[in-house]
Parts: sequence; C-alpha cells; structure tokens
Amino acid sequence: MDETTHEAHLSGSERMPVVGFGTWQIRGDACIRAVGEALSVGYRHLDTATVYENEDEVGWALEASGLDRSAVFVTTKVPPFAAGKARSVLEQSLARLRTDYVDLWLIHWPEDLAGGVALWEEMIALHREGRARAIGVSNFEAEAIDKIVAATGVVPAVDQIRWSPFLYDALEAARLAERGVVLEGYSPLKESFLFSSTLAEMAGHHGVTPAQVVLRWHVQHGFVVIPKSVTPSRIAENIDLFGFALDDEEMGRLDSLGGP
Repeated sequence: MDETTHEAHLSGSERMPVVGFGTWQIRGDACIRAVGEALSVGYRHLDTATVYENEDEVGWALEASGLDRSAVFVTTKVPPFAAGKARSVLEQSLARLRTDYVDLWLIHWPEDLAGGVALWEEMIALHREGRARAIGVSNFEAEAIDKIVAATGVVPAVDQIRWSPFLYDALEAARLAERGVVLEGYSPLKESFLFSSTLAEMAGHHGVTPAQVVLRWHVQHGFVVIPKSVTPSRIAENIDLFGFALDDEEMGRLDSLGGP
C-alpha cells in the first residue's frame, strides 16, 4: 500500500483506493442516497456486482455526483456460470453503470475448473480490450487461483474475500501476497464482534470507534476494505481512518483474535 495516497498497487499501472464503499443488499433509492453520500464524503472506490441488482443505482449516483469517471474506481462482478457469455454480461453491467469500462471486474465465486478457466480466458480478452482495467476473483482460495493461473498464465489482481480481525488467517494472507494478489476484505464489520473489550480499549485509547479500529487494522496490513452502511454518520466514520495509527502491540492483539 502507498501510505501517501492510500492506494494499493495492482498489476500494471492500476491503483485501487484501499477503502471502498460496499453496496451488497442496498437497492433502490436507499442505494442511490448511500452511494451519493459516500462520494460526497470522499470515497473514490465503489463495489457492486451483477447479482446485487443495483448496478443501475450505483451508476445513477456516480453520474449525479458530477465527479469525473476517472476519479472513481468502480468494481463489479460476473457470476461464475457466465462462461461463454462474459462479454454480454459485461456490456450489460457497463450500460447499467453508465460507463465505458470498469476498473476491476471479478469472478464472483469459484466454479468447476473447466468453467472457471473458460470464463477467466474471456475476462482476459476483455481486459486486453480495455473494457476492464483489471481483473480478479472473489471467494477463491489460493489453490483455485493456482488452477486458473496454470491454465492461462494470468494472475488475478485481487481476491475479494470475507475478512476481519476475527477471521484473520496469516497463512492465507501470505499465500495471496506470494502470488502477487491483493487481498480485499468484505463484510469487515459484520464479521467482527464490535462489542469486544479489545476493540473497546483500543477505540478509547485513540478516540475512535471500534468499527474504525477494525477498518484501520485492514489498512495497516495493506488489505483493501469495503465497509457498507446506509447511515450518513457511519458512512463518513468508516473512511475517517487516517488520523490515527495502531502500534505493533495493538496490531498483534488484533491478529490474535483470529485464533492460532
């Protein structure tokens, strides 16, 4: 992670803001309002997916924000059963998002080897055409990544997985890092026990909330993180992570919440 720009370096020259705004299960006007609020308080990274059925709303909010398209990093995902029709799925996503390209396009879940490789090959072709600036996967273990890399020679830029201090697996994080794959964590707050005495103690020490401690832990590890909320105050709080730092002892204690 680049500490000065708060961005993760992807393969090639692409850069990804380390804090993004998640949109899973937010639809309709609530989604438009939440994404608009996120953009207004400084988020420049939005995460959606075909199966979320809210790409339209994300596109509307982005367009209404008045921000240049190039200023916002947009991720969407393709279902794993889309082999043979990846191009049409992406074209539909782009139309709904009102953009000519996405910054990151992920396979949403692993599929059987044949289907996964075929889909990955289609995504590689669309990446080379510039329709997706970077491509990656979601919910893949390292072994599944190795299979598509062995078949194509192309390493996913990102693996988006369920992640938090309470799910921390140093071995899995290291395996992704060894492969040059950026770890992006989703459901960071849902998967954390925010009433933990450990989080409460650290939050009190730094004058922040337990949620901010969880998110700051991701950032300091170099993980990308995509918290979600529809509450304006929490949307703003979840990106306000750069005015404090956890020390090594605190990071170690948080790591230990994931177990041995």
